[in-house]
Amino acid sequence: MFGAGTTAVVTGGSSGIGAATAERLAGRGCDVLAVGRDTDALADIARRTGARCCAADLTSPGAADRVLAEAGEVDLLVCNAGVGWSGPLEVMPEERVGDLVRVNLLAPMLLVRAALPGMLARGRGQIVLVSSIAGSMSVAGEAVYSATKAGLDALGASVRGEVAGRGVGVTIVVPGVVDTPFFARRGSPYARRVPRPVPPERVAAALVAAAERNRSQVFVPRWLRLPARLRGVAPTVTDALQRRTT
Repeated sequence: MFGAGTTAVVTGGSSGIGAATAERLAGRGCDVLAVGRDTDALADIARRTGARCCAADLTSPGAADRVLAEAGEVDLLVCNAGVGWSGPLEVMPEERVGDLVRVNLLAPMLLVRAALPGMLARGRGQIVLVSSIAGSMSVAGEAVYSATKAGLDALGASVRGEVAGRGVGVTIVVPGVVDTPFFARRGSPYARRVPRPVPPERVAAALVAAAERNRSQVFVPRWLRLPARLRGVAPTVTDALQRRTT
């Protein structure tokens, strides 16, 4: 159970799922280090929850090591930070392609790589990777975002196999659409009819519960597991259904 005596690092901790997760863990008595770029929002999280804050650009060289050194012995690592972009791939600026890959995929890779030696040496620890239904369904107009989230799924599954039986668990959280500033920040509102947005607090609750039980994967809402599994066996059907909900 995550509570007093547990140290948790939450990236993307200044808003949305990250802020809700930091607040939930701090409310249980965890020593939480909320990591993000927005110093004002981080300060507000600290005032409301008592969490420690770390302003950091996770794409900068050495950032993963610096964050974990500030945290101390990490029991729970939540890799939640992410950015998006919407539009056809052929018009996506090259620098934005790089931004998404660095923030959504490379930064979690480096954080997990940096956290594992300490967790394995202590024989305990939980890693949570916040993916997206876009990684399972490969959403048109979000090619790079979908690819980074699919890569995050593969990262989690591979690391889970590497640490099996060594006291460290890996959980992949797959939210659908979440009511956060994500869409405003990417510059394009959410326009699909299905799925409908869910509050970030719902995702945070599912995330903490799944991590405590060392579940390999959890979908929020849970019904999204069905179309994700269907795509694996009938991609033509799921592609047609996605076009109808646009």
